[in-house]
Amino acid sequence: METATRILDAAWRRVADWPEWLGSAAVLSGALILSLLLHALLFRILRRWLDTDSGMAGSSLRHARRPTRLAFVLGAMAIIVPRLDLPWRLQDGLGHMFLILLIILVGWTTILVTRHLSDRVIRHQRMDIDDNLAARKLVTQFRVLRRTATILLTIFTTAAVLLTFETVQQYGVSLFASAGAAGLILGLAARPVLANLIAGIQIAITQPIRLEDVVIVDGEWGWVEEIFATYVVVRIWDWRRMVVPLSYFIEQPFQNWTRESASIIGAVHWHLDYTVPVEELRGKLEEIVRASPYWDGNVINLQVTDADKDTIALRGLMSARTSPQAWDLRCEVREKVITWIRAEHPEALPRLRGELLPAKAESTPG
Repeated sequence: METATRILDAAWRRVADWPEWLGSAAVLSGALILSLLLHALLFRILRRWLDTDSGMAGSSLRHARRPTRLAFVLGAMAIIVPRLDLPWRLQDGLGHMFLILLIILVGWTTILVTRHLSDRVIRHQRMDIDDNLAARKLVTQFRVLRRTATILLTIFTTAAVLLTFETVQQYGVSLFASAGAAGLILGLAARPVLANLIAGIQIAITQPIRLEDVVIVDGEWGWVEEIFATYVVVRIWDWRRMVVPLSYFIEQPFQNWTRESASIIGAVHWHLDYTVPVEELRGKLEEIVRASPYWDGNVINLQVTDADKDTIALRGLMSARTSPQAWDLRCEVREKVITWIRAEHPEALPRLRGELLPAKAESTPG
């Protein structure tokens, strides 16, 4: 017993010899650990109470986990640090750290609130129906504006953190004072980023393209798969992906097949002999198109669009609800019309004509 008492007394004397700030640091560390434990306990209780990891409540809880953890840490620092007897340099460093973490928390929370509100709007939009033009408009606006807002908030938060350092403040003042060449260099360096950000805002407002729009870009036919803050991903019909800068859709011409609606008119061309019965072919075309599940019930037409020395050119027009259905309808009509012509009017298939002239009899001398 006496041995244990001597050991405890020796240990206490050693602790008493420690610097005072070391005990304060231990108290601060304990407070931070306690705040993290309280945060973990609170979120475990909330998760069991909500009893879900999906839906809007589960998504909100997952997104709020990290920012609230930082808020708990800041709360512990705000309560404990003023009550500790710390050296002024350490207090100044902790105060600076507190300010930086507070700025990060505000920016982070603003970004998460922006995402949460936009997700709530997007979740109520139906993108899995044929007539989804209104939904695509709204989803495109919210996604593009949300990503642009996220980039701007990140830039402002980073700038606010950097401005808490005196050296950065002095550099900023000197840069502002000599705003000629330095400002010009920075402007030229940031031009591509700023051009794409401004283009993103223009696309969100004017909407020359939207999600799932059918476009032809640089001769490639595909769908707008995703619109990011600085570029657009176009899904080509053969599953390739084309990455295009946002500024391209503001500065360069392109085709948008679903600008006002998803319905589109498809065309099929044939080059046939002059003997083809055009009226009979027109009736057969209407019969094939009306029987197809891809036709939307609007447009059927057959016209002779050209004639040359060997064939005549016929163009059949037919409409469909979407461009993929228009493609399938065109292929179906082309195949069935060719099959019908081969079976019923093979003489109407393209052919070359020639004329055989009788040979002249050679004259013999009398």
